[in-house]
Amino acid sequence: MTDEATAGRATAVPRGFAVDLAAAGPRTRAEHLAAAVEARIRAEALGPGDPIGTIEEIRAGSGFARATVNEAVRLLADRGVLRIRPGRRGGLFVADQGPVVRMRRTLLEVREDPSTVADAVELRNELEQLIDVGAARRCGAAGARTLRDHLATMADAPDWDGFVRANWALHEQLAGLCPNAMARAVYLGTLGHLGAASPQLGGTDDPVAYRAARMQVHVDLVEAVVGGDEAAVRAAVVRHNAPG
Repeated sequence: MTDEATAGRATAVPRGFAVDLAAAGPRTRAEHLAAAVEARIRAEALGPGDPIGTIEEIRAGSGFARATVNEAVRLLADRGVLRIRPGRRGGLFVADQGPVVRMRRTLLEVREDPSTVADAVELRNELEQLIDVGAARRCGAAGARTLRDHLATMADAPDWDGFVRANWALHEQLAGLCPNAMARAVYLGTLGHLGAASPQLGGTDDPVAYRAARMQVHVDLVEAVVGGDEAAVRAAVVRHNAPG
């Protein structure tokens, strides 16, 4: 049994963290832990440069595996919430957050009621072409490998929930390739809303065929991005955003 399995429903993390896996929705353990870190930063009004602790302290206090803690820290560093300082006096510190980071945090803090999730879908769809065309301009060989790895994860997902979450991870990777920081921040904020919602498969008489069709849409999108074909990217985005 892993240390995560024995962590319990509500796990104390150093200096006032609490990770409630049952109450916070169907996110990954790393996302739950990242949310707890952000909650403590807000609750204690911590500012740029204030220490959060070390990865080992968080691991020991939470009971989560080191890989989970590392992933949570990566998420927070990518969002501009934490700064990682190496060395003997290193650790995790609150980052100096600019307006783009503050905007993303505002998006992520809004409650995920049904209307908010619908708004997030609408906004994401409007930004999809800008994000994906930007990704096509900067993809490169390493980006291509990573995007195709995400496609493989989608294809291998054992159920619809896993398929959708792999889909969101793919889109997060596409956004990471886009050079437009403002668009990227807003887009990733919408994914935060969607990631906190329960993915459901409904409104189709043939779930297997529907999943296969959605898989092909994403294969076409990735191949257009990898090929740097902006016209093909725009056409793939239209198919991606089409209802049904």
